[in-house]
Amino acid sequence: MPTLTRPPATRPAAPTALTFDERLALAALAVDARISTEPLDLADVIRGPVDTPVAPEVQPYRTPIAALFHRAQTRLLSAGWCANQLRDEQGAACLIGAIRAEAGSRPEADDACTLLLDIIQRDFDPTAGTIASWNDRQRDGHMPARILGHAASRADARGV
Repeated sequence: MPTLTRPPATRPAAPTALTFDERLALAALAVDARISTEPLDLADVIRGPVDTPVAPEVQPYRTPIAALFHRAQTRLLSAGWCANQLRDEQGAACLIGAIRAEAGSRPEADDACTLLLDIIQRDFDPTAGTIASWNDRQRDGHMPARILGHAASRADARGV
């Protein structure tokens, strides 16, 4: 029987040490492998109690016109803002429409609108002729809602 001879054992070459750049590249690959690049679906993450009643809104202002401005701002933020009309079919309102909808009476709405025009002209746009013209020049509801918040603070400071 023939004998099998083994080839002489060769040792594998000793691994060479990795350079800093090679180690950094491998670490970056390891991190990339752990990171998911799929978009996050917030519906899977944000969950709230289903049958929790909505708490009534806290009124931060004690003066009537300031409270009216705050309610009008809340209306704009929840129902939406519109231009070139008091209210649209979906319930969105312009500044005057939101104030009139939240006012207890027409004189209260008129007083609030007078003060609001004064605040717009003094603090934001001295060229504003009317609330409606200023409202209609806005691109979205951000500034009208901001104006109502500012007006609420100013009215509260004035005690009206």
